[in-house]
Amino acid sequence: MANVLSYRPKTGEIPTEPGVYRFRDLSGRVLYVGKAKSLRARLSNYFAPLESLHERTRRMVTTAASVEWTVVGSEVEALQLEFTWIKEFDPPFNVMFKDDKSYPYMVVTLAEEAPRVLVTRKTGIRGARYFGPYPKVWAVYETIELMLKAFPIRTCKESDYKRAMQTGKPCFAGQIGRCFGPCSGTVTIEEHREVVKRFVSFMSSQDRRMIAELTQEMHAASVAQNYELAAKRRDQVLALEAVLEKSAVVLRDSVDIDLFGIEHDELAAAVQQFIVRGGRIRGVRGWMVDKELDVSMGELVDSIVQTVYSDGSVPPREIVVPELPDDAVALETWLTGLGTGKVQLRAAQRGDKAALLETATQNAKHALMLYKTRRSSDFTARSRALEDIQEALGMTEAPLRMECYDVSHLSGTNIVASMVVFEDGLPRKDEYRRFSIPESTDDTDSIYRTLARRLAYLADPEEADALEVAPKRRKFSYRPNLLIVDGGQPQVEAAARAIRESGVEGIQLCGIAKRLEEIWLPDSDFPVILPRSSDALFLFQRIRDEAHRFAITHQRARRKRDIASVLNEVPGLGPARVKVLLRHFGSVAQLRRADVEAIAEVRGIGPALAEGVHRHLRS
Repeated sequence: MANVLSYRPKTGEIPTEPGVYRFRDLSGRVLYVGKAKSLRARLSNYFAPLESLHERTRRMVTTAASVEWTVVGSEVEALQLEFTWIKEFDPPFNVMFKDDKSYPYMVVTLAEEAPRVLVTRKTGIRGARYFGPYPKVWAVYETIELMLKAFPIRTCKESDYKRAMQTGKPCFAGQIGRCFGPCSGTVTIEEHREVVKRFVSFMSSQDRRMIAELTQEMHAASVAQNYELAAKRRDQVLALEAVLEKSAVVLRDSVDIDLFGIEHDELAAAVQQFIVRGGRIRGVRGWMVDKELDVSMGELVDSIVQTVYSDGSVPPREIVVPELPDDAVALETWLTGLGTGKVQLRAAQRGDKAALLETATQNAKHALMLYKTRRSSDFTARSRALEDIQEALGMTEAPLRMECYDVSHLSGTNIVASMVVFEDGLPRKDEYRRFSIPESTDDTDSIYRTLARRLAYLADPEEADALEVAPKRRKFSYRPNLLIVDGGQPQVEAAARAIRESGVEGIQLCGIAKRLEEIWLPDSDFPVILPRSSDALFLFQRIRDEAHRFAITHQRARRKRDIASVLNEVPGLGPARVKVLLRHFGSVAQLRRADVEAIAEVRGIGPALAEGVHRHLRS
């Protein structure tokens, strides 16, 4: 492979102005669309030496056959043109949104002569005011039912409304008391629009002052012995109180924000959008994002915000994100043009908004985990994944049993290794194993020692006897089709050495390098690159993450047990004081470095006991 791309333009040919660029393949298909404050500076990153590029970026630029660009007047124009072209060309290397849900909204059609409220999954109705999205359609209908008790407005279709107005006969919904528009004959168009205005006002702000006003009117009507009006106002107050109770209060009443929690790995991202109006969570929306290139959190935020507000949704005055993108100012300018006032992007660091962002992020973490779990547990996807692994690794048969190994340690101490087993693409937790490594020089040596011990159980009976393999552990001798180690070329070579020395044959070996999600084979100079969206790569990720989780859990349990055993040997130091010391210093290492005076300052630890702890740990 040549180190310099044949289609690379001369540096002086690339303008330094803002613009949008497109990479195309030989057939003219657009592979990637990007924007830049300076086209020359941005494109030079793609034409760096190939070995210095991220693997996926290298794959994109070597697949491409040409690059072209368009200069624009500002960063805002670049942002708008980039999004337009992404929608038009659907480039495979750009971030791809996978939202298989169509969320329901409550909509008030303000552009109509007599506005109505309805439930729809369609966005972009001209002149309409949207509320939501809601997680479930029943939640929208339930809210409308309550709101209609307080502010009765029209619910019938436009065709029914026109027919009723022409004939003078109420629509069917009006006849059964389900529609309260002018077609019912009980209110004029002007009176109806006033009620609609109050409906929209409360849904927008959920201000309790409206409830206070209705309560005052109820009391006044009661004093005036107008009990019918008092009962009507009472029902309205109860309905609005019920609406407020269904929305969790998280911020001050005056706060209107959209908040995005994002969790991502090398291949996918989960997004959770919290819509907060009047300090209350009014809607929650979640979706998945596929990544082809290794984009940063800031680039993800940029793409997500553009996509969310490009469908006609009006942004609030403040949008909270995990990290500000590089073009935050241009993005704010674009958002301001869509809304009714200046829009600010913020990255919450502390306070109530940061706490809510953490909640959204936790939801995103769970969604990403669930997405991977469901994908790897689907029978069709599992079968396809196993077939793809067989083909990619050149195996004679599908890897129906796979074992994955990972090593965990704490600064070179408490070294443990894990073995997790997947059969038919599903975890077999009853066959997981843990290994304790007494001493080791590095991770590759730990991998070698672990595989040597495991492979001893696969040796011939005579060899097993020579290795002193206990007969009761013979069930451990079930042969895997594929051994996977967490790591790149060095870890794979260490595992291959263990296999050669064991004499065991017929087992495929590979490693998965986390940084680039590459699959490494023994004695190979180049990794196997699986497609980003492939079920095979998701299965590799799942088993690697499970091995890592299992190793970390065991390592932490051992560390906790070892720490407790060390400190429990100090005379006069019981379990309660051990917890206090560890909570104060954080670790035994920190405690070991502390002097007697620092230890004595801990609640419940006097000078004499502090001297005993210090002496014991130093000895």
